Amino acid sequence: MNNSPFNTFTKLHQTDAPLILPNAWDAASALICQNTGAQAVGTSSAAVAWSLGYADGGALPVEEHLNAIARIARVTSLPLSVDIEDGYSQNPEQVAELACKMMELGVVGINIEDGNDTPESLGEKISAILKALNGRPLFINARTDVYLNGLASGEQAINMCIERLELYKSAGADCGFVPGLSSVEEARSLAANINLPINIMLLPGIAPISEFFAAGIKRFSTGPALFQSVYGHLSESSKQLTVVNSDSGLFSNVLDYGALNSAFVESI
Repeated sequence: MNNSPFNTFTKLHQTDAPLILPNAWDAASALICQNTGAQAVGTSSAAVAWSLGYADGGALPVEEHLNAIARIARVTSLPLSVDIEDGYSQNPEQVAELACKMMELGVVGINIEDGNDTPESLGEKISAILKALNGRPLFINARTDVYLNGLASGEQAINMCIERLELYKSAGADCGFVPGLSSVEEARSLAANINLPINIMLLPGIAPISEFFAAGIKRFSTGPALFQSVYGHLSESSKQLTVVNSDSGLFSNVLDYGALNSAFVESI
């Protein structure tokens, strides 16, 4: 049990180095993250939804999400944490059932958000998840969208985050996720006032990870940025198809076919 993926993932939030968690969306992206040195892999709900042909924001059918996660779990040996948005239900028992299904696929952690709902609702969902798990381990990263939804700013936003994260901690959360937080000073104030590891999402133009880590932030995730970067490259490469020459952007930064194919053979 000491070397279980769950314990490994938990300890990654307690070391003297930041946990940098790339967010994958399918088996290929997860395996590439693993093979380029990631210590654990997360998913982005937006990226998973887009990859399956759905908009972000609760539109992805649960069974399709479960099938996608099963494919990711099959190829990676790293601890896997999955973003389940708000649990795709307002019923705490249904959310708990989904969390248990994710755990049974080999998932060691979940993100679950308050979004536009009440903090009390997320607290109830977290409590229901722990009850349904009945002692089985699952790392719960409770996300509050105070900054992402612009509910407040400055000291008011910090206090609102602290209040919400204290509630989620009392319900059983293991970590607090504050996407949209971009100020090192506000991050320092938040980390100093809440006894939970704090996760932020990497954003364009923010200070280096080292400064946030020194301020007390433990975990850094990419959100949909990797998906957007990859598909941005796809978009530009597709445009180059109208220019028929061998040095077009189509052939820049490509992975070797043999190495890529072998990685999947070895993962089976």
